[in-house]
Amino acid sequence: MQFSVFKESVRHNTLPADISIYLQAMWYDGLGDWDKAHSLVDNLTDTTACRVHAYLHRKEGDIWNADYWYRKAGKKRPDITLAEEWEIIVKDLL
Repeated sequence: MQFSVFKESVRHNTLPADISIYLQAMWYDGLGDWDKAHSLVDNLTDTTACRVHAYLHRKEGDIWNADYWYRKAGKKRPDITLAEEWEIIVKDLL
């Protein structure tokens, strides 16, 4: 799937079929449903889930918690906007 198609699916509130749990979380976040996005990755411990989890806590404003999850993902908190990070994560997952 192309990024533009994924982004349009958010705009049209149409969850794509057969996407990973990580992309589902990013899709719900793009829709503005932080709670649903967080619930999808909250109990997962692999590095991809930790990366999405970190982004979500950064978005929430809980930087200490976000940094914890970035470390678990093997990443550092990026010095970019949340919108830029959303796009990078989604493109990496696609």
